[in-house]
Amino acid sequence: MTAAEMIKAGSEASRRSPYFTEEHEALRDQVRRFVETEIKPHGLAWEEAGFVPREVLKRMGALGFFGIRYPGEYGGSEMDTLATVVLAEELGRSTFSGVAITALVHTDMASVHIFNGGSQAQRDRFMPDIIAGEKIVAVAVTEPDAGSDVKGIRTTARREGDHYVLNGAKMFITNGVHADLYCVAAKTDLSAKPSQSVSIFLVEKGTPGFRVSRALDKHGWRSSDTAELVFEDCRIPAENLLGQEGRGFYAIMSNFQNERTVIGAMAIGEAQAAIDLTLDYVKTRKAFGAPLWDKQAIRQKLATLAGKVEAGRQLVYHAAWLDAQGFEATREVSMVKAYCGELVNEVMYACLQFHGGMGFMRESTIERMTRDARVQSIGGGATEVMLEEVAKRL
Repeated sequence: MTAAEMIKAGSEASRRSPYFTEEHEALRDQVRRFVETEIKPHGLAWEEAGFVPREVLKRMGALGFFGIRYPGEYGGSEMDTLATVVLAEELGRSTFSGVAITALVHTDMASVHIFNGGSQAQRDRFMPDIIAGEKIVAVAVTEPDAGSDVKGIRTTARREGDHYVLNGAKMFITNGVHADLYCVAAKTDLSAKPSQSVSIFLVEKGTPGFRVSRALDKHGWRSSDTAELVFEDCRIPAENLLGQEGRGFYAIMSNFQNERTVIGAMAIGEAQAAIDLTLDYVKTRKAFGAPLWDKQAIRQKLATLAGKVEAGRQLVYHAAWLDAQGFEATREVSMVKAYCGELVNEVMYACLQFHGGMGFMRESTIERMTRDARVQSIGGGATEVMLEEVAKRL
């Protein structure tokens, strides 16, 4: 096998993986077809618009992408963490990571709070529409002064009779402009320990006192809508509490494991797509009378990156398998987030470099992908925070 064939084989490595069943691979084929027919032809228009059209999200729901881990009674397919990894990796390969994160926040970072913490009545009311893509969900935890430090949030929820009154602001909320439902973290007991003071509430769009303050203009992920939210004496029914009062911090921490696995898988998909398109470019782009691929420095750099991506892919798969089997995997998941978030940026830097001047042009795919990748080492837990989580468990 030539060096080029070895690098290209990374795209199909999962086909030989012992972690996946035929059902997983059928899902992969389905998502990959959707990416080729529904996302790639239209992604640039969505980048300009700043959001993914609702009809596209409804089609994803109709195909079952939004119910992978949810029960059949709500329209889900009851698959496992590895299936989520398949979805995230293939959406990452689309080269339009704003589209990917729009879907993945809905499926694996926001709606999970309704399913995991919601009452039977809340599940029955909302989950069918969530899985069908009829209602899109956002999760509102991050604030201007609190990101990875969830205990530092300042938004409050004060109980008044059969209502809670929310006051505060949320920042950098993906799906924040166009969502229908928001899972909002707020402090319900300012005298309690920080870890026991946070609760999560379900807030519907149009609730008096809740507004989208502004849509945010981002460096990357431009086809995903991101917002600053404001709550000013926002009254919601007490029954909109998700789970138990004061247990929100633990719910957020618990789902961070899933979120970080998803972001790691998405990053690996992005990195592999970048290597694939760069390989095609350097084999046709000539410099000094020969294709760039003839330069040993370029061949070896791409081969090195291909090896790192394969290592990251297997780390993601193993962490997802541990979770699917019910094992404690906080250390491995933290490694996934730290390693893959940094790796995808390393890959993009080199791949843009090998595109030369064209890589710096807005019309090139690699330029957009490089901008999109930058947030992968920030969102969902910054690399530095993840390394501390690993260090605690060494």
